[in-house]
Amino acid sequence: MNTYLPTGIKANRVERTITITWNDGVASTFTFDGLRIACPCVECKGGHVNMGKATPRSVVANAPVTDLQLESLQTVGSYALQPTWSDGHSTGIYTWTLLREIDPGLAEKT
Repeated sequence: MNTYLPTGIKANRVERTITITWNDGVASTFTFDGLRIACPCVECKGGHVNMGKATPRSVVANAPVTDLQLESLQTVGSYALQPTWSDGHSTGIYTWTLLREIDPGLAEKT
């Protein structure tokens, strides 16, 4: 199993994107809306049984555009990101593995 670790994380509030550069040279860019729709928390996933499950890349890539803004972005230990959104939501913890799995720029798994 590959271990993907970020070498850089950049939030662009003008373009409303977060770009993560990985240790294998791949750059993953997420729109704010795409990342928000993929929130892995228990509330957004509808229960503990679904918590942490990956949202399909096509859903992340085609998330409806809103006026959602990123209030803050923090790392959680050495394994995840935790954004706080302008809609007040802040409980989503996106692990590096999850972020790589939902990267809309990569082909869907077959």
